[in-house]
Amino acid sequence: MKNIFTEHPKTVGETYFQHFLFALGTGFKLILWGAIAILHAIFPFLFKTYVSSKITKLYEKINKRN
Repeated sequence: MKNIFTEHPKTVGETYFQHFLFALGTGFKLILWGAIAILHAIFPFLFKTYVSSKITKLYEKINKRN
């Protein structure tokens, strides 16, 4: 019988709890980076490459998991 809570985490080599922590941490990072991007929109001289570099690193980290 399939376990809907562990099926996807297994595909990236994680337990449910490991996947939970990774996804939760990623969500909070994205919220923070979104706020920083809004600040950059208002004050373009702040955080010129911060968000884009963080997203690039996150993309690389996620692709290594698959």
